[in-house]
Amino acid sequence: MGFLTEDYLLESDAAETLYASIESLPIVDPHTHADLPEIVDDDGWDDIWEVEGATDHYVWSMMRKRGVPERKITGDADNREKWTALAEVFPELAGNPTYEWIHLDLKRRFGIEQPISAETADEIWEETKAQLDDRSMRPQALLSEMDVEVLCTTDDPTDDLEYHETAAESVDVDVRPTWRIDRALHPGRDSWLQFVADLEGATGVDTSSLSGFLDALERTHDRFAEHGCRASDLSLAELVTRPVGRRRASDVYRRALDGRNLSEREVRDFQAFLVEEVGRLNAETDWVTQFHIGAVRDYRDELYETVGSDVGGDVSAQSIDLAENLEYFLNEFDGEMEIVLYTVDPTHYPTLTTISRAFPNVSLGPAWWFNDSPYGMAEQLEHMGTVDLLANHAGMVSDSRKLMSYGSRFEMFRRSLANALGGMVERGQLPMAHAEDLAEHLAYDRPKSLYGFE
Repeated sequence: MGFLTEDYLLESDAAETLYASIESLPIVDPHTHADLPEIVDDDGWDDIWEVEGATDHYVWSMMRKRGVPERKITGDADNREKWTALAEVFPELAGNPTYEWIHLDLKRRFGIEQPISAETADEIWEETKAQLDDRSMRPQALLSEMDVEVLCTTDDPTDDLEYHETAAESVDVDVRPTWRIDRALHPGRDSWLQFVADLEGATGVDTSSLSGFLDALERTHDRFAEHGCRASDLSLAELVTRPVGRRRASDVYRRALDGRNLSEREVRDFQAFLVEEVGRLNAETDWVTQFHIGAVRDYRDELYETVGSDVGGDVSAQSIDLAENLEYFLNEFDGEMEIVLYTVDPTHYPTLTTISRAFPNVSLGPAWWFNDSPYGMAEQLEHMGTVDLLANHAGMVSDSRKLMSYGSRFEMFRRSLANALGGMVERGQLPMAHAEDLAEHLAYDRPKSLYGFE
């Protein structure tokens, strides 16, 4: 088997047949970190580092591991220096999905076949730079070429959604916002206090009391609904749900605004109260509730202090009692709305898969972050298919900050899916006709139906 040839990741004739049946389906992407101004303005990029490295903490992490100085990653080196530094260590990234994604980008979008290395760095730089001048390499043209049908951004509740309004008129893709409430969930932090102020500014509602805060949040929820939003999202290292009264939440809110030190119990009580309020709002509007669980942010202190947040210093948390923590919320909203659970730690799959099996309205999201690889996808699909139902998997999301990689990430998933189902066909576990139906269902129909993009 050659490098990234037509049988890439496909280990049987059945897998090749299945992939051929789904490779050209449109992309429905319910969770991205797309830069919507970049798409709407449609100015394009100047060079390959801007395309592949400038916003990608996956790339940054790998470069640090191979000893590249920070100056040539997020520092003041020019883009050509940064690309050259990446190319010099790129052969050493083999085995990590980043290695395959970027090579797939070069092959599928630029027609460049040669592997990235110190020897090919200059040639690839010049060739991609020349191609990036063409209008066919602008963001909107690329979205069309990759056949992206639906794209959901990730947005703070205080966002005015101005670019979404423009996109609805000027972009030939169904672009929808997602209500991401992470900043609301950490009472007492400086970022939380800023969020409270921003929320008041965005809505004109006095947020000096819990009642005002909740009213303002609901107004943003309504505004997002008017702009076609179909889901909320939140990410916590440990999501704890339990019944918390309004009086208790109001007391914690007041203490947080006053700058008091909050106990862990107070913070968790406020989070539990607010998550239930989010559930109530989502149930009323029939939104999907997405929970991203287990990511410990900014774990490496030195990196956070010198470079900042979301730069590749995050890790996964294992010691979480998922069954106990989720029990209250899942029973409170049993059958009331669709819920999608993501975990960054694959040892959580057994618990989350049995939870998904127990609740028809709960689905397991795709292999996320550190698991977003052929190995991670295969592991998750195999486990879920034997414990729950593959038909109830939520489908793929790119979770990407790089527009260029949407196609590559979905290709990797579809090939992994075809290989998993093809193996079942080869082992006599299901007939090809049912495998074809299931492949199309998970590659396209399931996320479109689950999120209500019909």
